[in-house]
Amino acid sequence: MRAKTITGPNVSAFLSKYSIFVILVIAFILSSLLNRNFLSPTNLSNILKQNSVIAILAFGETMLIIAGLIDLANGAVLALAGVLSIAVFKATGSLALAFCVGIVIGILCNLVSGALVSVYKTPPFIATLAVMTMSRGAVLLYTAGQSIYQIGNFVVFGQGFLGFIPFPIIFMALIMVLTWYLLNHCRFGRALYAIGGNEEAANASGIQVAKTKFFCYVINGCLVGLAGVIFMSRNNAGLPSAAQGYEFEALTAAVIGGTSFSGGIGTAMGTLAGAFIVGILNNIMNLLGVNSYIQQIVKGIIIALAVILDIRAKNKRARPKELVAEKADSGGK
Repeated sequence: MRAKTITGPNVSAFLSKYSIFVILVIAFILSSLLNRNFLSPTNLSNILKQNSVIAILAFGETMLIIAGLIDLANGAVLALAGVLSIAVFKATGSLALAFCVGIVIGILCNLVSGALVSVYKTPPFIATLAVMTMSRGAVLLYTAGQSIYQIGNFVVFGQGFLGFIPFPIIFMALIMVLTWYLLNHCRFGRALYAIGGNEEAANASGIQVAKTKFFCYVINGCLVGLAGVIFMSRNNAGLPSAAQGYEFEALTAAVIGGTSFSGGIGTAMGTLAGAFIVGILNNIMNLLGVNSYIQQIVKGIIIALAVILDIRAKNKRARPKELVAEKADSGGK
């Protein structure tokens, strides 16, 4: 029997399919070499817990981007949902009610985004920008800009454990599985890919485009509300000015993970890997004492590079289709 050889095209196909996971492994190895504290159990646990909120936001962002949508309001809605959840807990002492309120607030804010986009045909960028401004204003108005402390048992959502596994990691894993299932095994997921790939063709094939977009924002609202509860619980306070820029962290994680801004492309596992790359990058820069302003510059460069690579990949995918169309035209003549 002849042994199979690994050819250039096979290697290229492998790297193309699993490149994000190769990058994640490389980032992990380089970080462990740059700082000996990186591999400490405490630090690795912190990466997982700190990254859980960004990952949960990124899963919602991934579904939206696949459908050609976007959410710029998730940081502000996270703050509003988290703060109101704490307020309800302090007033009632009920963890279950507080948790549900956080989810409901996230959904309500995204109902506005969904209605603006699907019913009134507002561009997603403008619609979610408006919701971001309103949500941030609402939470600052409610708290008068002051943080809420002494939140008691509310910290269980972000600091509690199931056995030896922190709750934030459990929530992140559950949302990853849910996102994977929706995208790969549900009609809803197939509709998202179809809408993002070609909205007119999706509409012509019988997909209820407006309804699907609206429902996508509702699911995103659930995830943002959950992220708000976890975030405030981890910080042991209701912080009305918190999570500024988290929308871009989530976008970065999704795009680095292979979700295309052009729509129609993206995976749950890719987004999880992208979120961990962002988390590792943030962690190692903090361990190395990199100036916070420089960290922002680095993140901006990464976003720009990710978009450039996405555009190049889109052009490569489009080229074969153009060649096929040209051959068909020449054959017809």
